[in-house]
Amino acid sequence: METLERGLVTPEAGLDGDARGAKFKTRQITVLAVEDWAAALLDLADLMGPLALPWTTRRANLLVEGVRLPRAKGGVLQVGPVVLEITGQTYPCQRMEAAHRGLLSALAPQWRGGVTCRVREAGTLVRGDAVAILHAPAEHVMRLPG
Repeated sequence: METLERGLVTPEAGLDGDARGAKFKTRQITVLAVEDWAAALLDLADLMGPLALPWTTRRANLLVEGVRLPRAKGGVLQVGPVVLEITGQTYPCQRMEAAHRGLLSALAPQWRGGVTCRVREAGTLVRGDAVAILHAPAEHVMRLPG
């Protein structure tokens, strides 16, 4: 993983340089919220305090701050000039558990692992671009009976 100051995002390829964007059209871009990452790390806190893992451990394409990502398919967010449609929840994989024991479980609830998106409108992202939620559909929360 590497952090970039800017990156081109297109409907054809996702984030320039990330081979998965062209291959998986409903998972072209993954977005993680700072607040969700912090909540997951807080769950892993111990007597030494909060865990200090960099957000790149999550292996998401974008890190956003100050917005609550929609937790439903069909949500739409704009980052700078780029418009992204949420296609689902980013499910944590075993790599998270390999990075730190318990991280997979800490990321699983409430879409803390972020969202997967397809690119609706292309553009060049620059660190510090504004983030706006353009559409937030009603969340579907699964509950056990009783």
